[in-house]
Amino acid sequence: MARVSKHLKNIGVVSLLTAVSRVLGLARDMMVTAVFGVSALASAFYTAFTLPNLFRRLLGEGALTAALVPTLHDELRARERAGAFRLVNQVASWLLLVTGSIVGLAMAVLLQAGRFAGVARHWGAEADTVGRWLQAADLAVLLFPYLVCVCLAAAFSAALQTLHRFVEPALSPVWLNLSMLGLLGGAAYGGWSATPEGRILWLCAGALLGGVLQMMVPAAALMREGWRPRLDLTASDATRQIVRLMGPTVFGSAIYLINMAVSRFVGLSLNDAAVTVLNLSQRLMELPIGVFAVAVSTVIFPLISRYAAAGDWPALTAAYRKGMRLILVVNVPAAAGLAVLAVPIIHLLFQRGKFTAADTAAMGPVLAVSAFGLPFLSFANLALRAFYARKDTATPVRAAVLSFVINLVLSLALMGPLGTVGLALAGNLAVVAQAWYLQRHLTRGHDGLRFSHLARDLAKVIAASAVMGVAVWTGWRAWTAALPATKTTEALGLALLIGAGVAIYAWLMWAMKIEGRDKLVAMLRKKGSGNP
Repeated sequence: MARVSKHLKNIGVVSLLTAVSRVLGLARDMMVTAVFGVSALASAFYTAFTLPNLFRRLLGEGALTAALVPTLHDELRARERAGAFRLVNQVASWLLLVTGSIVGLAMAVLLQAGRFAGVARHWGAEADTVGRWLQAADLAVLLFPYLVCVCLAAAFSAALQTLHRFVEPALSPVWLNLSMLGLLGGAAYGGWSATPEGRILWLCAGALLGGVLQMMVPAAALMREGWRPRLDLTASDATRQIVRLMGPTVFGSAIYLINMAVSRFVGLSLNDAAVTVLNLSQRLMELPIGVFAVAVSTVIFPLISRYAAAGDWPALTAAYRKGMRLILVVNVPAAAGLAVLAVPIIHLLFQRGKFTAADTAAMGPVLAVSAFGLPFLSFANLALRAFYARKDTATPVRAAVLSFVINLVLSLALMGPLGTVGLALAGNLAVVAQAWYLQRHLTRGHDGLRFSHLARDLAKVIAASAVMGVAVWTGWRAWTAALPATKTTEALGLALLIGAGVAIYAWLMWAMKIEGRDKLVAMLRKKGSGNP
């Protein structure tokens, strides 16, 4: 019982801190849209910042964490902390060498973007499209060094999670968002720069400063645990094992990288606003994911890794099903609420400065479509962790290939008739296919991991979410019909209706006796009281 309480406390802590970082990220994007709107410059920045972040997922958070956490557990059991810290130094040293080389090569290639633009014009690319590509390339040259810092931060954070320290890793994005908010705010509202081009450079500077802080804070926490940084390029058995485990995952992540790059490329080709609108929709989706799904996955992953290393399959199955049930209980109603309140949420958060009413109307359907992918995205996130805990990195590669093919084909097919909504729909259907593939292969030989064990509770969750969604939608129509449309009444109405929606859903969840409700209530009570 004490162990369950500790895990719920960790989930609560990570959930709270990740929610803070997501809210700050939302505030950052609110400021970016107020300053730049959905202009070509904003889309160029989001595309440029996507590139180092995709390489971060390729080398850092995804593949590296999946390989490093189980291997560190093995080192802790065999050689205690001294062996684990030696492995951290070896991994960090190789990361510094590899990411530094990638950054240098990428910057050299991007500096030649003008030559590629000439080829694109020769083959009939429109001048506006080529201009957006060139802007993105110029900004990417400035932003690529962020990759080195954030990959090292991922290694340090994975080590801290293995030592059951979750606060510093969860705080990592906070430093990035605070830096970007501070420097863009100074440029736009403090008089540091009067031109859009100058302000975008300050925003890039904020990203680089944030990357340095993301690296230094977990490094300092790890040093307090006894780690001492040393350059060590030894190819030990443990590092070779990590490389072997990372190999298939890096390949799968590379497919994901290409997938996202193609999506951004297609978006830049479509119009000025597409990349910005898709990015903002993703940001709003990440808020409920960050509040709970990522927190659950972060805490459950080391747990199931330990059970997998010990061969304790009943315990692994129980932990996985508990985490998946909690994810579905929260993210299905979050998706329903986000879909029915898409337009008022966009209006309240973003419609100011350069972001106009026309932009709100254009983004509303994109967010509504994107919201329905939220449960599948959360589901796939934990399913991937289960494969990584079992040191199976080949199946996620095949799932990534399937997702890439579906996204690319559907994006090209749907962008013409449906525009940006078509790109969002294509991305959702690709995630659905990925989740289905992962779950189908996860259950082979492990009956306890079958989704049928969760099907009854999921049916109840969907029914309760549908009732909640209808009630919130009806309430919003009544509220806007009775009161004048102002920011104040809109904010008050959304706050009341979201609170009412949560209450309705919680009552239905309790009345239908959805399994896991007691654990969720216990976790929320601990968060509210601050008790350990």
